[in-house]
Amino acid sequence: MSLKSINPTTTQTWKKLQAHYEKIKDERILDFFEQEPNRVEGFSIDWNTFFIDFSKNRIDQKGFDLLIELAKELDIKDAVEKQYRGEILNKTESRAVLHTALRQPNPNNEIQKALDQIEEITENVTSGNWKGCTGKPIKNIVNIGIGGSDLGPKMVVEGLKYYKNHLNSYFISNIDDTYNQQLLSEIDFEESLFIVVSKSFGTKETLGNAKLIIKRFQKECTQENVLKKHFIAITTQKDKAVEFGITGKNILPIWDWVGGRFSLCSAVGLSISLTLGFNNFKELLNGASEVDDHFLNEKYSKNIPTVMALLSIWYNNFYQAESHAVVPYSQYLSEFVPYLQQTFMESNGKSVDRNQEKVNYQTGSLVWGDVGSNAQHAFFQLLHQGTKLIPVDFIGFKKPLSKKDALHTELMANFFAQTQALLQGKSREAVLKETSENEFKFPYRIFEGNKPSTTILIDQLTPKNLGSLIAIYEHKTFVEGVIWNIFSFDQWGVELGKQLSTSIQKQIETKEVTENRDKSTKNLLHHFLS
Repeated sequence: MSLKSINPTTTQTWKKLQAHYEKIKDERILDFFEQEPNRVEGFSIDWNTFFIDFSKNRIDQKGFDLLIELAKELDIKDAVEKQYRGEILNKTESRAVLHTALRQPNPNNEIQKALDQIEEITENVTSGNWKGCTGKPIKNIVNIGIGGSDLGPKMVVEGLKYYKNHLNSYFISNIDDTYNQQLLSEIDFEESLFIVVSKSFGTKETLGNAKLIIKRFQKECTQENVLKKHFIAITTQKDKAVEFGITGKNILPIWDWVGGRFSLCSAVGLSISLTLGFNNFKELLNGASEVDDHFLNEKYSKNIPTVMALLSIWYNNFYQAESHAVVPYSQYLSEFVPYLQQTFMESNGKSVDRNQEKVNYQTGSLVWGDVGSNAQHAFFQLLHQGTKLIPVDFIGFKKPLSKKDALHTELMANFFAQTQALLQGKSREAVLKETSENEFKFPYRIFEGNKPSTTILIDQLTPKNLGSLIAIYEHKTFVEGVIWNIFSFDQWGVELGKQLSTSIQKQIETKEVTENRDKSTKNLLHHFLS
């Protein structure tokens, strides 16, 4: 059975939510705290090493109860159970959606076999037993992939850099050869292992980069030895990888029921295991698995991904907020927002519902952000005094990774201060008390406040906790898609540009621009070729 297909705006609960929004849309969050003595407890979830505070959001208890009622009316539980059972939820591609199966404590035989391969390769490389074609042990891991074959692994490797071993990791994704050449000039090819990650083994960018690397490598070794000793493939298409020249034992599987942007817990995460060690890779999976259980079994009102998704619906569809900011207060998580951008926007950037109808409501939010406290000096001005309503997720850690960290208290003081400042703002009276300056400046120093945020406070940045954080946002994406009545696990919008680029490339190479272009593109091509 497939997912139920209901236009959410036709439900009774949606209509109640719209009426309630009209009633409270101009009220202040601080007033909700006065009206609801138990608001902090009621709008918080204490789970494992996570504490989530939703109380600074622009919704009262009645509105929250209506969101829970919406989840029940649209039967989110049924959708989750269908996903976990492996039913065909990705209907446009006739595929199940089973990335959760990758991190189960007792996976099926094919998943366990892949995990065993990951562990064996990790042990051989990290121990120095895996030798390159000139007999040197491997020191550098180079992941060649794009999209989900790059963003997830890169985010985790950077996020958990504190735990890394002696191996160096590099990621090549874009077809910017000048940049790639500069990156590759920094490493010794004879000490490098290249991981080609492509589900279809037909991704032009990935294979193009891999072929150029092989060509440059042939100064040191024959092509056969290069591919045997220095290349691994992760793909659903083993035959294509063999045809490319990669030896069978160096090819690890991925399955069509794992979407690229949800694949880092599979062999796509080999670079994670190689850089951090297999035990840390397993801890990452364990953390994700614990959230999978929480998501499946916890009631809606205390279900972290579900509550986060419902609040996203509230802002997107009732307040008409078009974007959502995510600000992790850890430099290690500098790649977390780019990773989330694909997770959310490729999944839910859809305008046709599961009934093949054009939607008559807003879907996916624009997700953006950066690490704190850097972000405070870049875009927080817009959050505090701009004209747009932008909900913010603040992600912080109670304990620093290093006992020698002398600035963690200062970092977290900024973390808490920003959530408070967005909430309460600064009135004209408060400005007057602070200064006797010319009144001309007063309006510019007033902060409206009443800006919504969610605080995610985690014990420490560990492999397990990062795995949990990843799974929370994965499942949030799923719930949003179920409510919006869209297919979250395809990405047809990526295809058209790829198709057009093939013919444009031919015209650039032949320097013959045909008439079947719009006037602007044709003119741009002429300028490019001039």
